[in-house]
Amino acid sequence: MRFGVVQHDIAWEDREANFARLAPLVARAVGAGAEFVLLSETFSTGFSMTPGIGEPEGGPSAQFLQERAAEHGVWVAGSCPEVAPDGDLPYNSFVLAGPDGTVHRYRKLHPFTHGGEHERFRAGEKPVTVEVGGLRVTPFVCYDLRFADVFWSAALDTDVFLVTANWPAQRRLHWQTLLQARAIENQAYVVGCNRVGTAGDGTEHTGDSRIVSPMGELLATAAGVETVLVADVDPAEVTATRERLQFLADRR
Repeated sequence: MRFGVVQHDIAWEDREANFARLAPLVARAVGAGAEFVLLSETFSTGFSMTPGIGEPEGGPSAQFLQERAAEHGVWVAGSCPEVAPDGDLPYNSFVLAGPDGTVHRYRKLHPFTHGGEHERFRAGEKPVTVEVGGLRVTPFVCYDLRFADVFWSAALDTDVFLVTANWPAQRRLHWQTLLQARAIENQAYVVGCNRVGTAGDGTEHTGDSRIVSPMGELLATAAGVETVLVADVDPAEVTATRERLQFLADRR
């Protein structure tokens, strides 16, 4: 399967402006052969913690993903603030929309306490793995990348880890290094999508989106501008890597 990563800027708290920005970028990724298109964390609002920023589950951001998936016949995913029926605070919800109307959700496990996210967002409960076109796909969101144990717990059932982010420029080396580390230690592909531009709170982002092989090789990378990158992902490569180098069985 070919994955497309849309590395994009985000208009602060302006869903309609972001939908207008992203629709042609999704089409561009599909035009490059992408069968799965990944957008950034909080692609429709920016990483805002303004009270009331959440939308209902299945709200306009999820609808945007579903509409693009149906229009192009591909999978489209990204995260957005969604309020579940049983609560007031939103989850940072990773929504995966399929071409047939299928929708899966993963809720970010680790709110970013350093930035106050834990005061504005609820924490999710567990990882989620979805089968997509013969691939076992496990999504995570931004700060989750720092917690190797949750990647390890899902590794045996995962071919591709997705990481969508608003990772700040001042810690870009951490982003780059951890994406490769998660691929190497789990012998799985890692597809990382980070935004570019300056957020409404002044935080700078340099992108550095990348697609990493099970051996840690960089299959596609991006610098600090809006762009689309693509690379092919093959579950047979995951199987072959794990059979050739049987490291996962030695975990204790």
